[in-house]
Amino acid sequence: MKITLIVTGKTDAKWLQEGMEVYFKRLKHYLPFTLKVLPDIKNSRNLSQEQQKDMEAAQMLPHLETTGEVFLLDEGGADYTSREFSAFIEKKMITSCREMIFVIGGPFGFSPKLEQVASGKISLSRLTFSHQMVRLLFAEQLYRAMTIIKGESYHND
Repeated sequence: MKITLIVTGKTDAKWLQEGMEVYFKRLKHYLPFTLKVLPDIKNSRNLSQEQQKDMEAAQMLPHLETTGEVFLLDEGGADYTSREFSAFIEKKMITSCREMIFVIGGPFGFSPKLEQVASGKISLSRLTFSHQMVRLLFAEQLYRAMTIIKGESYHND
């Protein structure tokens, strides 16, 4: 199974980028992993929140035209423990899901257009994080899930 993470805008903070690179490199030992960084929306200060979400959706939708399952990372999504998240990933692997696509939206969440094509929403926390910080948190949790699936000692209960 292949996993793709789609995000809007570059990661500005060097420390976040370095952390992400650590986990992205580790993930490659378990499965094919791709990060797709789409450009920031231009002139966003002159746009309403809904306009920004619609423009982000228009930019992301062509990347979601796939046979893979799409999951939006959203604070209102399903809550998982790390073990539950690993079981979710493992179930997708077993049921012949060829690709899982995870999407991190911009600061105002997702357009209804993206919600329509998604298989579901997943929350990394009920807390709100910057969309750039979520990239690192997701990478670490995905790596943790893979080590749990493989029975490795990274995760402690």
